[in-house]
Amino acid sequence: MSAANSIRAGIKWLITGSLGTQILQFAFGIALARLLVPEDFGFIVTIQIFTGFVGLLSGGGMGQALVQSKDASARDFDVVFTAQLAVGALIFIAFYFAAPWFATTFGNPLYTDLVRVSAISFLLRPFVNTRASALHREMRFKERSLIGLVVGVLTGLASIWLAIVGAGPWSLILSGILGSLITLVLLDRVSDRRPQLSVNMAVARRLGAYGIKVSLNDLASYFTKQASNAIISRVSGPSAVGLFNKGESLAWLPFSTVSGAVYEAVFRAMAKAQDRPDEVRYLFYRMIMLMVVYTLPIYIGLAWMAEPFMHFVYGEKWLPSADPLRIVSLAGLLICIGHPCGAVLAAMNRLGREVWIHASQGLLVAAACYYGLQAWGLVGAAWGIFAGIAYSTPVMYYLATRCFQSSFAHLVNALAPGLKLNLLFLGMLAVGHAILPTGWRDTQPALYMLIVGGSAGLAYAAAFLFIPLNALADESLRWRRTLRLAR
Repeated sequence: MSAANSIRAGIKWLITGSLGTQILQFAFGIALARLLVPEDFGFIVTIQIFTGFVGLLSGGGMGQALVQSKDASARDFDVVFTAQLAVGALIFIAFYFAAPWFATTFGNPLYTDLVRVSAISFLLRPFVNTRASALHREMRFKERSLIGLVVGVLTGLASIWLAIVGAGPWSLILSGILGSLITLVLLDRVSDRRPQLSVNMAVARRLGAYGIKVSLNDLASYFTKQASNAIISRVSGPSAVGLFNKGESLAWLPFSTVSGAVYEAVFRAMAKAQDRPDEVRYLFYRMIMLMVVYTLPIYIGLAWMAEPFMHFVYGEKWLPSADPLRIVSLAGLLICIGHPCGAVLAAMNRLGREVWIHASQGLLVAAACYYGLQAWGLVGAAWGIFAGIAYSTPVMYYLATRCFQSSFAHLVNALAPGLKLNLLFLGMLAVGHAILPTGWRDTQPALYMLIVGGSAGLAYAAAFLFIPLNALADESLRWRRTLRLAR
């Protein structure tokens, strides 16, 4: 299989798995939003601020180092497993004894048990991570995607059953632990990796040299993403952070469903081609072009229909989440450009520079969210997220394009096809809104979304398939053949 076909096949399976997983999470999330209250979600969001941050340390970036490395032996995988297991055990012990502090700091004794049980995941992660890294390195995305779908179904059903019987926030914690166990069992069936204890300082230093950059970058990025949640949780409580997190997480759906999946395959392809900058440049701008085509209309649709979407899908109690959803979605074009930049810097081993961008972005987001929350509530906090994205994207683009010869024309050519299609999409949304009776947006949210969003989506799809721009001709033809509209 050629490199291009290998990448395309990998992306197909990753997007299939990611899309399926997101649909499952979305469907189960709707049910859970009806069964639980915002405060239940707020408990979990608050805990994940800390467990997620420390979780990045537990991996040490060494899993990604295994994927990025040109050569990786069985001993390399064993050394990484041993290091992650040792760190994971220490983290579990630390959280177990620190749990009462969480309860005191956030003013609820329930945090003690929630934190202790949640920390069990650190003992399971090393067994999962090494097997997952092996599949990633071998570009066996089909197996990874299928496992993700199975786990998504089983954990979703478990969380709903627990919510029905009145488990509250425990329904989210326990289903997460169950998901890790099921993932381990399934990975063990498809991977021939059987990690063993092994200590080798030379291997640890070699992989750690890259892994530390990954960890620092991930920590800085995580700080940026969680700064708003931490501030809102501390200032306004679990209910407010639950509402904000729901809206913000929905705004990132196009990113997690499509962009994140494409990133994995493109990153591995770029890592293989890191000595061929022209090939990396092609992959970079092609990824930007396709992200604008496939994800920007989703961002635009979410921004346009935030209120009717939240009202119809989640219910009136979640309406305050519409403002964060709309505001963060407005940064969609910037996200389409910024995410591929991260793939270039990771593949070309330039992560050290990205760390400082995410760190400064995190400080900006923290300050903007704090003062915005004080002045305008959740709306102000959401604009703080937007400000951070607007700052980081041009800086990331500058650093990424230092890895190969590039000009502004390359970016214009990558953006132009998708922007033309999205202008049509936006125009159709405006026409549909103008035609419908005044007030339908609020009184008939389901019909409004069906008519306005459906007509705009059909127009977008028709233009993509039957009026293809030159840069998208091959992509359009593949879709027409898939849909049996062309030979």
